[in-house]
Amino acid sequence: MANLNTLLPPLPERLRPQTLEQYVGQRHLVGKGCVLSNMIESGNVSSFILWGPPGVGKTTLAKIIANSLKRDFYTLSAVSSGVKDVRDVIDKAKQNSLFSSAAAPILFIDEIHRFNKAQQDALLGAVEQGVFILIGATTENPSFEVITPLLSRCQVFVLKPLEAADLEILLNRALKEDEILKEKNIRVKQTDALFMHSGGDGRKLLNILEIVVDSLSAKTSEIVIDDQSVCDCLQKNIAIYDKGGEMHYDIISAFIKSIRGSDPNAAVYYLARMLDGGEDPLFIARRLCISAAEDIGLANPNALLIADSCFRICHNIGMPEARIPLSECSIYLASSPKSNSAYMAINSALETVSKDQMAAVPLHLRNAPTALMKDIGYGENYKYSHDFPGHFVDQEFMPKGLEGKVFYEPQPNRHEDNLKAYLQACWPKYYPKKL
Repeated sequence: MANLNTLLPPLPERLRPQTLEQYVGQRHLVGKGCVLSNMIESGNVSSFILWGPPGVGKTTLAKIIANSLKRDFYTLSAVSSGVKDVRDVIDKAKQNSLFSSAAAPILFIDEIHRFNKAQQDALLGAVEQGVFILIGATTENPSFEVITPLLSRCQVFVLKPLEAADLEILLNRALKEDEILKEKNIRVKQTDALFMHSGGDGRKLLNILEIVVDSLSAKTSEIVIDDQSVCDCLQKNIAIYDKGGEMHYDIISAFIKSIRGSDPNAAVYYLARMLDGGEDPLFIARRLCISAAEDIGLANPNALLIADSCFRICHNIGMPEARIPLSECSIYLASSPKSNSAYMAINSALETVSKDQMAAVPLHLRNAPTALMKDIGYGENYKYSHDFPGHFVDQEFMPKGLEGKVFYEPQPNRHEDNLKAYLQACWPKYYPKKL
């Protein structure tokens, strides 16, 4: 039996649904009378993008649609495919259409958000001409990751994490239908840990189940699955069941804290851990932008510009080259002076606003586009700063009751020392010089 196990595909692949009736979850899309069900029934399928977290059935749903409609099915992975691969598929689809009266084939692109602009541009003409029906899958918001011309030619369907009831169906199906598990003496006593560690990811649930069963099979003929046995097995196999993210949240946390702690070596180490584990480079680049604003801020304003450039470069060139600007940006941020003054200022301002959202804007600061507004005092006595020496004049900008409220507290570093000196010259009553 052990040898047979090694020859078989993993449990999630063995249980991959082949029909819509076997498909679990996403009833808002595939339930009776819902949009994707209607597409399949009518045979009239248009290009669309499936947006949702990992393991909720995006790839499976694309294959089921192709099988149900008896369409040719091409697949590309944005991780390993380039513009040439896209053009090859387009040429193949065009050639087939010359010798066949069959309906347009389906091209499924997994992780389409990892395609750069040139790769996405290569798809446009074929999608518009109906050479194939495009089905894209993404874990990222397509509004940010898919170019506007391509997005305008596709509908976007949002897939949700699987609910406990869905996970229960998958679990029972695995125990009753899988050719390996149904031969074993398995008793499920508790499911809380199984479902919690799955996080709404059906693939992860089945991977965890397989790990637990394999681990317990070596010890006893009766396999009892409870919360304790699941937690014990996962502690020993954490890299296996979380291979896609390799302790995703712990590693990204250590990465950001290393940058905040000004340790470029640790930052690059954790960056390498994430890239080696298959982390999306754009996810890392977004976190670098946040760190640049939150942890470095006004101590080195260039940090945010570099982080933003890093994000755009990674988006344009993709992996593996994206590792280089990610490394450069990580080292730069970690080696920069730190200040969270902007972060603290907006938090303090939001706290104040949440307590009083109705504070009136002073009349002299209001715009007066009409004669009536001007007659009732809008804009009256406003002082235009550029008309005064040094382009500054002392006037009140805060609403009544908030006069003198200070949100921004400059922190001691070279850049903010200059800002502080300017503010002290302008507003000595709010930023007094300490003796």
